[in-house]
Amino acid sequence: MNLGIILPLIIYLTFVFGAAIFAYVKRTKGDFLTEYYVGNRSMTGFVLAMTTASTYASASSFVGGPGAAYKYGLGWVLLAMIQVPAVWLALGALGKKFALLSRETNALTINDLFFYRYKNKYLVWLSSLALLLAFFAAMTVQFIGGARLLETTIGISYTQALLLFALTVGIYTFIGGFRAVVLTDTIQGTVMIFGTIILLVGTIYALGGVESAVNKLTEIDPDLVTPYGPNGMLDFQFMASFWILVCFGVVGLPHTAVRCMAFKDSKALHRGMLIGTIVLSIIMLGMHLAGALGRAVIPNLTVSDQVIPTLMLKVLPPIVAGIFLAAPMSAIMSTIDAQLIQSSSIFVKDLYLSTKPEAAKNEKKVSYFSSIITLILTALLIFAALNPPDMIIWLNLFAFGGLEAAFLWVIVLGIYWDKANAYGALSSMIIGLGSYILLTQLGVKLFNFHQIVPSLAFGLIAFLVGNKLGERRIEKTQLKATAL
Repeated sequence: MNLGIILPLIIYLTFVFGAAIFAYVKRTKGDFLTEYYVGNRSMTGFVLAMTTASTYASASSFVGGPGAAYKYGLGWVLLAMIQVPAVWLALGALGKKFALLSRETNALTINDLFFYRYKNKYLVWLSSLALLLAFFAAMTVQFIGGARLLETTIGISYTQALLLFALTVGIYTFIGGFRAVVLTDTIQGTVMIFGTIILLVGTIYALGGVESAVNKLTEIDPDLVTPYGPNGMLDFQFMASFWILVCFGVVGLPHTAVRCMAFKDSKALHRGMLIGTIVLSIIMLGMHLAGALGRAVIPNLTVSDQVIPTLMLKVLPPIVAGIFLAAPMSAIMSTIDAQLIQSSSIFVKDLYLSTKPEAAKNEKKVSYFSSIITLILTALLIFAALNPPDMIIWLNLFAFGGLEAAFLWVIVLGIYWDKANAYGALSSMIIGLGSYILLTQLGVKLFNFHQIVPSLAFGLIAFLVGNKLGERRIEKTQLKATAL
């Protein structure tokens, strides 16, 4: 083990646990549910920007995405920049409406808003199931990414790295709740920015400049420096599909949407949109470009997901590499802690307290139950991550797509269309998610578009048809009630 790498990581993790302890102290002074799940709705603009960007920038941004750029070249860097407006779009589309609705109804979770908007318990149950399945897949990706980073950089086995990573994330989420998550996201977002810049500069310097780096890539494979990548795989359909999957569709990601319930005021929202977009721009460009140029530094990697940790060890001094290691660790931890909190809230708030509302009066019991659920989920994720695939980006995009296919129209039409009803929402969720899973498992691509494109189209059609049928049923019910 290299102490020069491990020491900065230990210092960084000390800050993380310090934030968790601070959040725990704050939690004991307020209402448990509001504090644990939305941090008492007190996020400033800078914190909102950092937590939204950090949550979005996951293992795919620091491990899987650069791994794909390593394999497919500069065309993938161009493709990755499609994601830049994601924070602006998500906060702009949902921010004010979600904030007003959540305060008006005292909603703490996405399912609270669904129940208030659609008045249907079956929708909440189906939503809970879809969320848990998709989050489990997404969190498995983050665990794999975190373990691979530690495995490559500090020289321990994959299993040991997985246990170390899981222990760290599980404990600080267990202790601190949502406030700990957003505070650590703020630290992590800052670390990500500086880490990204340091690695990119180090990579370019090691290659003797940008021109030299591009020449070396051309020697390896001329397709690595074209916009369309090897074998022209990055065609229009692929790029359009990717934009829908990682930019437009982000509006339908519940763990991003819940951030819109927790900011302080309109000023915080507007600052969050601007700062978050700048942060995401730096991370996306820097990490993917480092991954693509890394092919010229280390041309023979068998597992492309290892490019960033391997590059880090190759081009940076040990102490600097240790500081940088905190950046991808930050990205992964900030995503998984948000999803752990969301998953815990589904079990506690949406399922347990919806059937036993009187239990909410016993805050000590609810607090204990929430924390235990977090630890159980962490243990299950360890088992799920024991046998990782070679490239985690495809598994992460599958989980992304599942969430978007299930929730995009339910969220967007629910807040922007007054006539939207539960029948339309249920139809959209079932058809959207069902068609996405079916098309993905069968490997079917309609007109060569990614499965998310037809799935969202089917989900929208199902919403409109189901909504119309629902209107008729509601009218009949009202007529019967009037007749009586």
